[in-house]
Amino acid sequence: MSTVELRGFGWRHAGRRAWAVRDVDLTVGHGERVLLLGPSGAGKSTLLAALAGLLPDDSGEQAGTVTIDGLDPRAARDRAASDAWSAGRRGEAGRGVGIVFQDPQTQLVMARSGDDVAFGLENRGVPAADIWPRVSDALDRVGFPYPITRSTAALSGGEAQRLALAGVLALRPSLLLLDEPTANLDPAGAALVREAIGRSRGDETLIVVEHRVAEALPLVDRVVVLEPGGGIRADGAPEVVFAAYGDRLADEGVWVPGFAIPPVKSSTPAGEEVIRAEDVTVAQRLAPVSMGANAGEVLAVTGPNGAGKSTLALALGGLLAPTGGRVTGFGDPRPPHKWRAADLTQRIGSVFQNPEHQFVTARVADELAAGPRRVGRSDAEIKDIVDALLDRLRLAKLAQANPYTLSGGEARRLSVATALATAPRLLVLDEPTFGQDRRTWIELVTLLATLRDEGHAVVAVTHDDDFVQTLADRTFVLGSSRLRDPLPRRRRA
Repeated sequence: MSTVELRGFGWRHAGRRAWAVRDVDLTVGHGERVLLLGPSGAGKSTLLAALAGLLPDDSGEQAGTVTIDGLDPRAARDRAASDAWSAGRRGEAGRGVGIVFQDPQTQLVMARSGDDVAFGLENRGVPAADIWPRVSDALDRVGFPYPITRSTAALSGGEAQRLALAGVLALRPSLLLLDEPTANLDPAGAALVREAIGRSRGDETLIVVEHRVAEALPLVDRVVVLEPGGGIRADGAPEVVFAAYGDRLADEGVWVPGFAIPPVKSSTPAGEEVIRAEDVTVAQRLAPVSMGANAGEVLAVTGPNGAGKSTLALALGGLLAPTGGRVTGFGDPRPPHKWRAADLTQRIGSVFQNPEHQFVTARVADELAAGPRRVGRSDAEIKDIVDALLDRLRLAKLAQANPYTLSGGEARRLSVATALATAPRLLVLDEPTFGQDRRTWIELVTLLATLRDEGHAVVAVTHDDDFVQTLADRTFVLGSSRLRDPLPRRRRA
């Protein structure tokens, strides 16, 4: 177990005027289990990265101090020569610190799943006879559903999340840092992961960032709330913090348990069908599926991790050619993946599961301008579009920032904004609410409801049950032949 000390700690990323986090005074004692809360962009992920020793001097400016058992995390990592390479690549940071990143794909380094979990153990010098029993135990704890030979490139986002957690748990760290550990998981997988974390109670110090606050509370005994402008808003037992600050925290974006959100379902019938998949398959990634989406509706695509939801989203968005079946839409006899880029951009906007995979420029404002420029909008039109989207999705203060320095929630909002920039009639979104605080979640759901009511079609791949209950007009369960709340097939646009 480890003791964490932060005194006046702050960090400002290189090239940014605003501090990502600052004026933090915090002590976390041996064996404590802390839930770190705060609105999107408050600096939660940055704070975890600092504790893991993953903020190099040349990547920004630090104020104050951060220590683990009296040592600077970076100095401790650098001293441990046998751990240094592992620290940079596995999310492991010397002195028994393990971290699972908000994007687990960034810490998978081996081609086979079992080798990936073994990677950190081998770099730690664990005896060969002990490695594979620990690998198997860690994979079982997180409910990883495949043999150790499974290719890491073939994993869904949720499966990658389980594998990344298994790689860290196998190391048995004294300080465990988790950044949204269940965000991409189906409900069954999320429950397994929480159980795995819970079973290690007493074995390590835990600091976890999690928007699913109600589900995370049984794992922790203390809540710390970061103040977006700097410092700590609240610190104490969960029931005490929420009793004293619950109303204010909910207003500012924290997912306080017990604050319901009213549904915003459509009050009018859906319109014409705009896209249809007929017996669409993708080799080794998607079993045959047939479904359609209509104008003026939000269709939620749900199902277990690995069912092929993200693959289906790519096929519907014209970004992946099916290996069987066909996708058609918008009255065009050609499948979307064969459309001209300008036609595809104006008809369908896609939001990937990993926002960074769709960023192509070095500035947020330029990212929003790229689509309209591609379809021939004038400079004046582009400026109006960019300004409106920056304001609508609370990104105006980040207009000059590099998209790759944004928080997870900010990056998700930017990815949605880029999809909206060309006003497509169909939006295909993969986990659109990932990383959002309560306030930005409500704003994003309200935006999608407005687009639906204006006649756009929205297809959203999601594990967010609140999103489904609040917004979805229909739910298609992938892996099941049953379509809930079915509508008759509409005439194609």
